[in-house]
Amino acid sequence: MLTPTQAAIVLRWLLVANGVLTLLALPAVFLPTAWMDAFHRNLGLGALPEGPIVQYLARSVSALYAAFGSLTLILAVDLARFAPLITWWGITAIVFGGLLLWIDTSAPMPAHWTWDEVPYLVLTGAVVLLLQRQARRAARQPQTG
Repeated sequence: MLTPTQAAIVLRWLLVANGVLTLLALPAVFLPTAWMDAFHRNLGLGALPEGPIVQYLARSVSALYAAFGSLTLILAVDLARFAPLITWWGITAIVFGGLLLWIDTSAPMPAHWTWDEVPYLVLTGAVVLLLQRQARRAARQPQTG
């Protein structure tokens, strides 16, 4: 069991790591279409479909991920001040993981794709909520001394 201080440190670093990881989507916004097609093929998804909606969705989803990553970094700066948003972050990660499970199986995406994203999101959301709960105990404990 972590102390509240240790839980806060781990929570902060988990949010920072997730923020940085999610910000890695930013370069995809600007990738040439030929590169996107190559990545798509290397993932075993075949040729990237052509059309404006494909370009729009690929680039806008990457931009949205990057924006979410920057927000995550801001949350990591002040855990107490942003506690309600961190709770929202954890719940959203769990719900989004479940939603992506449905999307991935409906698409249908390759199993490796689903196994790469769904457990990560659900587990990370749950760990964020648990760490936050443990870290917040420090604020409620009376100071001695």
